[in-house]
Amino acid sequence: MTTRRLISSGSTFEQAVGYSRAVVDGDWVHVAGTTGFDYQTMTISDDIVEQTEQCMKNIEAALDEAECSFADVVRVRYMLPDADDFEPCWPVLRRYFGVVRPAATMIVCGLSDPRMRIEIEVTAHRA
Repeated sequence: MTTRRLISSGSTFEQAVGYSRAVVDGDWVHVAGTTGFDYQTMTISDDIVEQTEQCMKNIEAALDEAECSFADVVRVRYMLPDADDFEPCWPVLRRYFGVVRPAATMIVCGLSDPRMRIEIEVTAHRA
């Protein structure tokens, strides 16, 4: 039987919408779309690069709680309202994923809050 465990970041969005920051299902870890909000203060920077860095910190916290790391990430999806914002994020993304090189997709779409300039979702497979 597969063990399923829910991980919360403490974000008010999780309770309001009804989702988990991450779900551990056996050796798989599914991290929900994660934005640049600092979940401790529920604030978000206007700067796309700062938002990207905060996204990665939020994802890293979920992966840590799931007992894995960025080295275990096999899939990443980037969602941005403005395609022109993607390239400035590359140095941050390369720092986290440059060696791992997961399968990746970038999607241009609307996000639920106009302050959000990027949302990142990852799937990891624990060794």
